Amino acid sequence: MRIVAKYDFNGGKAAVQNKYTAEFAQIEAAINAIDSTLYKTKESTEKTMMGRMLFSPVEINKAFKRELAKTGWSNHKVNCDYVHGEYLEGYTPAKKNGMKPFRDMDFVKQGVKLGVEVQFGKYAFMVYNVCAKMTIFSNMGLIDTGIEIVPVKNFAEEMSTGVSYFEQFAWDLEHRGTSNIDIPVLILGIDA
Repeated sequence: MRIVAKYDFNGGKAAVQNKYTAEFAQIEAAINAIDSTLYKTKESTEKTMMGRMLFSPVEINKAFKRELAKTGWSNHKVNCDYVHGEYLEGYTPAKKNGMKPFRDMDFVKQGVKLGVEVQFGKYAFMVYNVCAKMTIFSNMGLIDTGIEIVPVKNFAEEMSTGVSYFEQFAWDLEHRGTSNIDIPVLILGIDA
């Protein structure tokens, strides 16, 4: 795979260039090392693409995990304690198998305040990553800059319907503008 597009959100390009040159080189090398042809393994069951072989986002995410782990990048989870606000009298929240709720960042590296998200899902997840999750992790002191890796339209069209893409995401961020709580994020558009 390769990087074919970049979008600078709130000074993300300069922040990555000035503070995280070595880490960006590791991320770029990981992207270039992934042979996308190995992950066109999902047979579509959708009416409009019945039987067509598509790229598997799950398998591509696993490839990112393997490649980035080679240079010390790993998932970072933060447990959540939902005690904000109050439940109304008579309501008892359900507990699901004793599992604690959490938020996670796809990739963080020890001693580095750069968070990386890889997103081959719906549009709302891309927006959540950049406009909410990265801000939360920044407020917790875990990151100060982000990189969001997403497919360009050409690549997304070779996946199941509903996968969003770089062009749409960058357009929306451009027209949304930035807020005083947004952190610098470099959006990378990749293609197979």
